[in-house]
Amino acid sequence: MVGGVLYLIGPVLAPFIIAGLFAYLFNPVVEKLERRGVSRSIGVSLVFLVLTLVLVGIVLVLIPFMDKQVTRFIDQLPSWTDWARDVATPWVEQHFGISLGMFESQGVVEMLKGHWKEAGGFATTVLAKVSKSGFAIIAWALNLVIIPVAAFYLLRDWNIVVERIHALVPRSIEPVVTRLTRESDETLGGFLRGQLSVMIILGTFYGIGLWSVGISVGPLIGMIAGVISFVPYLGAIVGVGMGVIAAVAQYQDVYHVVLVLIVFVVGQLLEGYVLVPKLVGDKIGLHPVAVMFAILAGGELFGFVGVLLALPIAAVIMVLLRYAYERYTQSEMYQETEAESLIVGVDDADNPSREDVVIIVASAPAADTDSSVRP
Repeated sequence: MVGGVLYLIGPVLAPFIIAGLFAYLFNPVVEKLERRGVSRSIGVSLVFLVLTLVLVGIVLVLIPFMDKQVTRFIDQLPSWTDWARDVATPWVEQHFGISLGMFESQGVVEMLKGHWKEAGGFATTVLAKVSKSGFAIIAWALNLVIIPVAAFYLLRDWNIVVERIHALVPRSIEPVVTRLTRESDETLGGFLRGQLSVMIILGTFYGIGLWSVGISVGPLIGMIAGVISFVPYLGAIVGVGMGVIAAVAQYQDVYHVVLVLIVFVVGQLLEGYVLVPKLVGDKIGLHPVAVMFAILAGGELFGFVGVLLALPIAAVIMVLLRYAYERYTQSEMYQETEAESLIVGVDDADNPSREDVVIIVASAPAADTDSSVRP
């Protein structure tokens, strides 16, 4: 029932869920400003001002830069495909006996280059797709307005909303609900904030590292590797594959391949020994496989709204499972019964050849019986 309603009103819920996640992520920043004597409304305004400046900076700097990177990537696709057809495919067929068939990708490359030039760049492509439908433009504009407005009011009134929800909880289960809510907040908040920081740092490190060793599309590869690095090793595996292919296609030597491998080895060491322990921690409880499954299952069941709700729901489920496990291990069903010892003494005078015998009897808890009943 609830899932069907979410599926039907998903497009309407999406901007409000995004606004709620935004308010959840930045509420600790506003609370820190409050502890320094800044009113909540002013603190929220300051957070929005800083984020607006950052967003404008990203739009003015990052989008044109990534436009050039994607254009360069498409220009280099012919050399990549030529290497795959003339070098990689014959080597695989010769050493492994696997026939890969005729490798024909020139048509795909020409199609990508043609469409890219017609669109005039990354930003133009997005705008062109959005402008195909007047309703899509209106919905897109409304979401751009709804998300920041809803996020502002949710962030300003976050504590009030939490207190009112807390007041509705039955007093008999209030301590348990409070504990589980706090643990869910620690799990989800620690994972989201920490992993987002790890992704940004790794993407920047990979991009700068690959660019510094001479890979022309290094920043693009680094950004892709950083975005998917929320799953350990997946970002590095994809980045190494793309970086090695780019190095071979661009330089045709082993030296630059080794440099690419060094960049990703250093990045993995940085992630495993510095970033994850410091920013994410080892007690979050969201396993990478659980993260992947939650996102894929949420997207399959409820679309984009399911993707947005996947991690919060997974965090709550993990906390509930840990609580159920704790209660189970403390239950009488799980606990072992205590054993009592029955010592039987034997008179040495009557039986000089026998030793004292100790019999251990495992006793179960006796059932309560009525004292008035006699056999």
